[in-house]
Amino acid sequence: MEPDMEYHGQGMDAGGNNFDSGQQPQEQELATKMLQIQSKRFYLDVKQNRRGRFIKVAEIDDRTGYVRIGADGRRSQIFLAMSTAAEFRDHLSSFSDFYSSLGPPNPDNVPDDGKLKSEMMLKDNRRYYLDLKENSRGRFLRVSQTITRGGPRSQIALPAQGMIEFRDALTDLLDDFGTDDGGFKGELPEGRHLRVDNKNFYFDIGQNNRGIYMKVSEVKSNFRTAITVPEKCWTRFRDILADYCDKMCRAHQQNAENHQSGPIPGGSGVRGGPSQPAPSSSDIDTFSCNVPNRI
Repeated sequence: MEPDMEYHGQGMDAGGNNFDSGQQPQEQELATKMLQIQSKRFYLDVKQNRRGRFIKVAEIDDRTGYVRIGADGRRSQIFLAMSTAAEFRDHLSSFSDFYSSLGPPNPDNVPDDGKLKSEMMLKDNRRYYLDLKENSRGRFLRVSQTITRGGPRSQIALPAQGMIEFRDALTDLLDDFGTDDGGFKGELPEGRHLRVDNKNFYFDIGQNNRGIYMKVSEVKSNFRTAITVPEKCWTRFRDILADYCDKMCRAHQQNAENHQSGPIPGGSGVRGGPSQPAPSSSDIDTFSCNVPNRI
């Protein structure tokens, strides 16, 4: 790092989300590498937080010491899970081989969009588009990261001549820290289905870069909605639901007792024969809280 410049890294997670100032994440920087490729300066930072281990790749603006922001307002940075970084490294080898097979640039033989070779990587809710392109300034590899459901888009542009150097730097970091993203590696429970009247409820367990979650979907013929419950609050979620079930069961039981012990209009005595005992809590459906009819 140049003595008069300082690289200001941002606190972010593997999905590229900003953390508010004053709320520092439990994030640790494990290693960093700096690459000077032509006029561009890149930092590769291995980081770790509660969601796992990842690599942040950022192009630095030498004037400010911060991540460079393009004319379109996009930050020149991407975030790679360790397994995705390994896949990216392998793609760099194939892109470099393809680049080496190309002849000198020919302005008369360039595709309309400038793309010479393209690949795509997918990891959880993120997509990475790798495009080897050519324009009037030369050939370069553009790597764009997008997040589904309208998330932010960011990208870096790597001079084609630096792909091998970049690949070797990634290889060194992966050799030191491995390709394991961290997180749960076991088998997740199978989904469940529940039908109540004309409603269907589906319980599905999934995992993404944020951890394990339960998706509860309510489905009718022309309607569908869902909630997502993180694993860390399942126990509390269960306790709240059990508490409501218990309270409603007691309320139904009390209501049934009051109904059977009420006065008979026009006189005293029992209604239609000997009284029947009130249903016990075990007779009440603790999910729907229905009291079974007596015969």
